Amino acid sequence: MKQFPDSPHAPAETRSWPPISVIMPVLNEERHLREAVDQVLAQSYPGDIEIVLAVGPSHDRTQEVADAIAAADPRVVVVPNPTGRTPNALNAAIAASRNGIVARVDGHAMLPPDYLRVAVETLEETGADNVGGVMAAEGVSAFERAVACAMTSKIGVGAAAFHVGGTAGPADTVYLGVFRRSALDRVGGYDEHFQRAQDWEMNHRIRRTGGLVWFQPRMRVSYRPRPNVKALAKQYFHYGRWRHVVSRTHEGTINLRYLAPPAAVLAMALGVLVSPFFPLGLVIPGGYVLAIVAGSVLTGSGEPVTVKARLPLVYATMHLSWGWGFLTSPRSLARPPRP
Repeated sequence: MKQFPDSPHAPAETRSWPPISVIMPVLNEERHLREAVDQVLAQSYPGDIEIVLAVGPSHDRTQEVADAIAAADPRVVVVPNPTGRTPNALNAAIAASRNGIVARVDGHAMLPPDYLRVAVETLEETGADNVGGVMAAEGVSAFERAVACAMTSKIGVGAAAFHVGGTAGPADTVYLGVFRRSALDRVGGYDEHFQRAQDWEMNHRIRRTGGLVWFQPRMRVSYRPRPNVKALAKQYFHYGRWRHVVSRTHEGTINLRYLAPPAAVLAMALGVLVSPFFPLGLVIPGGYVLAIVAGSVLTGSGEPVTVKARLPLVYATMHLSWGWGFLTSPRSLARPPRP
């Protein structure tokens, strides 16, 4: 087991807690950035914390806000991310960070106060290379609350523990992540080719090289869902598109859960096409509609009618956008061979 100098079971006042580098990819976060940084610095973590903000070319005052925060607090460092892309930002922040533990945090994530402390304790207890927890979707508007219901149900996103919860244990991937720097160095950090799914892809390489990725349900991070159908469809379309790129890059990483949305899209399209000649073809799309309506009744239990009424649309948007993105993912997005 990979250990830190002192056991996490020792009293906090007597043990030495390792310093942590928190890396944050930041783009168009003027409204939330200061609060997000304050939340990290207010963590109930006994060790030292540094924050590295990798700031992309934003359309608001994000750069000015980030520079002002860094000027007022020596624990905060700002580095440029000219591309504006997330994996590039993460690698730039990792390169500028100094500590042996690296925690990825998004610019609008809402962490529980003990997030970093639980992460370090879990790294020590399990010997894992990366630990992470639950992406706890929480909406405000009726549409956001419907998306939150869908994103925390098996009907919406399958059985991934970081979405629906579960018991602590080994996982394929986790939300965000708190890493040992040695693991990041071993796999070469994030692959900047992957505009989406870069977390899953890097966790795959960590596991493939003998590392352990660990799901810790106590690390529960609040997440604000997309606010409308257009934004949700775009999000899930790109999830499906880039998940297909990952599966082409790493053979054997696809399973039935990932194939269900594209199979549903194909089946429904076929049913509609043949329906003028074979009316029973409409049973397929009709059956799907009935299934998601029934699923909405079950998963929307306890929610207001305004939320329940939006759930079928949310489920259909997530499923069909992901499936269409997967099916139309161009081979030109394939990852070039590594040198």
